[in-house]
Amino acid sequence: MIPDAFHRAAAAAALLLVTAPLALARQDAADEGRPAYQFLRQREDWSAFRAASPARDLFDPLKHVALSDDGDVWLSVGGRAEARLESWRGFNFGAPPTANHDDEFLLSRLLVHGDLHAGEHLRVFVEGKTAQSTERDLPGGRRDLDFDSLDLQQAFVDVDFAVGDGRLLLRPGRQMLQLGAQRLVSPLPWGNSLRTWEGLTAEYRQGPWTITGLATAYVPVDQTDFNDRDDDTLLYGVYAHRAPAQGGRGLELYALGNTRDSVTVNGTSGDERRETFGARSWGPISGPFDYEVEGAWQIGEVGDGDVSAWFLAAQAGWRAAELAGKPRFWLGLDFASGDSAPGGDVGTFHQLFPLGHAYFGFIDAIGRQNIQDTSAGAKWSLDAQSHLALGLHAFRLMDTDDALYNAGGAPYRTGFSSKEVGYEVDVLVDRSFGRHLAAYAGYSHLFAGDAIRESGPDDDVDFLYLGARYTF
Repeated sequence: MIPDAFHRAAAAAALLLVTAPLALARQDAADEGRPAYQFLRQREDWSAFRAASPARDLFDPLKHVALSDDGDVWLSVGGRAEARLESWRGFNFGAPPTANHDDEFLLSRLLVHGDLHAGEHLRVFVEGKTAQSTERDLPGGRRDLDFDSLDLQQAFVDVDFAVGDGRLLLRPGRQMLQLGAQRLVSPLPWGNSLRTWEGLTAEYRQGPWTITGLATAYVPVDQTDFNDRDDDTLLYGVYAHRAPAQGGRGLELYALGNTRDSVTVNGTSGDERRETFGARSWGPISGPFDYEVEGAWQIGEVGDGDVSAWFLAAQAGWRAAELAGKPRFWLGLDFASGDSAPGGDVGTFHQLFPLGHAYFGFIDAIGRQNIQDTSAGAKWSLDAQSHLALGLHAFRLMDTDDALYNAGGAPYRTGFSSKEVGYEVDVLVDRSFGRHLAAYAGYSHLFAGDAIRESGPDDDVDFLYLGARYTF
């Protein structure tokens, strides 16, 4: 049963989302020269935009503010406000049995940024945030993932100049990273407090290629104090991206290194250093069919143990343009290695900093470590602004001598004879209301399998959520 508080909040949110488009007064018209909003706001280019007189949008005058007579120095200001109401039943499969596993709570965050340009070569970008959560009476309480009182999310300088036939952009400072399909490195947009790193990135662009080098340290959340970087948790390496030509295929190649201090992986303890070598390819196959394949191999050390681990993900899609809503159907396979025996050498893949939420079910009970996931789904366009998505997952362990890991990479179940973890169903509806406002709602159910039943509490998990975001 969903509590009355959730019904009241959902009704209020629905009323807001129905009436908000009227207040926006069809701001979509005449958008020539206006870049689309992006999750990483530094990727928006407002250099060519000038607000009309009178302004067509309340925020147009803030998007390109000239600060010099010649226009070379200018400022862009923006932000995003988001809120998500979550309702849980059977959280964490009901473990530990002494804790509460049913709760409702509200997550919210506000990001505001200033983007200062001085000519075509120099830029300063600063973004602040606050991430809030009402009381969360589930195992873990109000987590770092949920709450960060007030902090600096990004603060970096860009120096951009020509090198040969391409351009090189140097970016020192605090910055969010998003590499490829975010299977290994993501700012984690689903997490309320977001991820960020501090260090130096260098991006070289020539033709279809973008090559990014990075030498960064992770910045963990301190809920009530300023977030400082953790010099023991490093991420470094090179990521190369070749954009697909029209109707062609894309390619990414990467070599990433990371370190962690004092970890334990299936009975092997010590400082960790890993190198991850991988590739990703995607694009059309023929006609309405498409594909995506990504895989990586890891080597390194955990304490005195050597690392040899891997992952492989593949998806095949079919777009049925002749059907109502032009749905895309897909089938997927996801494998990440586990460890064959506790202690000694390590075979467990380390998922780095992933957006697992997009690949292993929206309940986030499963991480990309010691797991195999067979999945299927579809996405329909209900109209130009609305979409319906359905996902199905069948989870199994790769190795019963290793643990089951959650979306954060933490082991939380051991001692298996069966490999059957469970089955998840995800349903998601999203809708945009003009340029600024978007909303979404979803429901997920995870059926506990034999590996869960034999290793502790085995409640099925229900997850219901309703969210909205306003971008300006």
